[in-house]
Amino acid sequence: MPGEEGLITSVKEAKNRTEKIDWRSGFNPQTGVYNPLFRLPKGYEIPTSHVTDTATYVMSHIPQLDLAESRLALVDSTTKQQVTYGQLRRSIKSLATALFTGLGIRKGDVVFLLSPNSVLYPTICLAVLSIGAILTTANPINTASEIGKQVRDSGAKIGIAAPECMDKLSPSGIPTLLTTRPDNDTTLSVEKLIDDCEPLDLPKVHITQSDTAAILYSSGTTGVSKGVILTHSNLISIMAILRWSVDVSSSQNDVFLCFIPMFHIYGLVFFGLGLFCSGITNILMHKFDFKAMLEAIQTYKVNNLPAVPPVILALVKYGSCGYDLTSLRRAGTGAAPLSKELGAEFRMKFPWVELRQGYGLTESCGAATFFPTDKLALAHSGSSGMLLPDFSAKVVGTESRISLPPYKQGELWLKSRAVMKGYLGNEAATNVTITSDGWLQTGDLCYFDEDGCLYIVDRLKELIKHNGYQVAPAELEAILLTHPQILDSAVIPIEDEETGEIPMAYVVRAPASDLTEEQVIQFVANQVAPYKKVRRVAFISAIPRSTAGKILRKDLVSQSQKVISKM
Repeated sequence: MPGEEGLITSVKEAKNRTEKIDWRSGFNPQTGVYNPLFRLPKGYEIPTSHVTDTATYVMSHIPQLDLAESRLALVDSTTKQQVTYGQLRRSIKSLATALFTGLGIRKGDVVFLLSPNSVLYPTICLAVLSIGAILTTANPINTASEIGKQVRDSGAKIGIAAPECMDKLSPSGIPTLLTTRPDNDTTLSVEKLIDDCEPLDLPKVHITQSDTAAILYSSGTTGVSKGVILTHSNLISIMAILRWSVDVSSSQNDVFLCFIPMFHIYGLVFFGLGLFCSGITNILMHKFDFKAMLEAIQTYKVNNLPAVPPVILALVKYGSCGYDLTSLRRAGTGAAPLSKELGAEFRMKFPWVELRQGYGLTESCGAATFFPTDKLALAHSGSSGMLLPDFSAKVVGTESRISLPPYKQGELWLKSRAVMKGYLGNEAATNVTITSDGWLQTGDLCYFDEDGCLYIVDRLKELIKHNGYQVAPAELEAILLTHPQILDSAVIPIEDEETGEIPMAYVVRAPASDLTEEQVIQFVANQVAPYKKVRRVAFISAIPRSTAGKILRKDLVSQSQKVISKM
């Protein structure tokens, strides 16, 4: 296992080339760029071969031969189904054969996957990618209209859906496979294809790293739902970095618990693809349930818990509830900021568990910063970690537009081979988000300290983070404006201890309207997934706007504090 030998080596090497780089923070005042403070050691380098694809990279690193037959890759905590690495390898090849030879799926075809976590999920992802097809995933709790919109936008040729999700995908009109074999065993399913199809050596599909591998939907930095185009190069870069970061602190005997949804970049990178490169055993939960999580940790002796801040809060608030959690060694958190105070409370309650925070976006394949050791995380409480290998950053003044040194706040810009190709069919949004020289403008307000640790201060972008999901105010405002008794609306985030943030709507009613808060809440709830629902409503005579017509959300956030205090 590699140790910390890569730490600060890359910047020390850079220091030999130019004395202007501060080797402690990684900041170069000449360029305004923060450089990564550690590199990938030998054996973990990001492959540069133009024809290496994501599935080939993952398959080349999973356990081989005898070890593959005995080592567990996946365990379903609900059904108790187990999958060894040998079975995983054969299932991927069998399904790839069926998709290619039986269903005619070819390079560039988009496959739409709608399912909760399952032992079949990684098999589907890797089989699709192995034949050069493009994967797009969706949240199973989205409405049929939301799913239909994504099907059309992505240009999906075929769908794969869990039986309980079929009704939501059927209205889209695309041919659809079930994931599991139905009771009557007559409908085509992924499970049946794997069982019945002999894995074959398929004709060579010429896949390059620049080819699109996945289209994942994120609200981006402009608040409108967009398809993030991720290439094989993007995913392979993250696979290599994840493989190193896991191997630094884990072993093949480690057990990870997966309740993070695999349709999300966080879950996909970890549990759909990346952890197999390290021979890890993954315990899967179909969906998050606090008590079920505790039971799974106790039953399977879980020692690694990739999580989100609301889960850390629940552990602090409710503790172990009588379950034995002593097997836990490490908890990671991402998808939303974790406060310094909450981190400290967690460490007091679970002193034997390392807690490390990371930062990333769908547009950067879910990663950018992380702590490689608990010692570093403890020394920089409240930080989201240090730049990962292959990532560079700038902190750009929101008004001055110049790059800023440590402890100066500005917008975080990122550059890496993991940064997305762009937004599907939306050149304007791509150009707003990615600069002409390749910098991803994240929309997050931040600063770096003298040790190269990143601190996220606030979000410049207008997304609301609810239970780790992203909620776009613009989407909810557009729905509100379709109500005949609503003249104008604005949606803002309200802090919530349990979920991070909740959407609150300010509504301008039509004259003589007696529209109530409950009616507004229900109107939106009928059209969106549960996590997007408006939770509070206040009526107002006019929405404050700038001279350019933009909503002055800061004014409403300030006003909301007074409104809530009266509720």
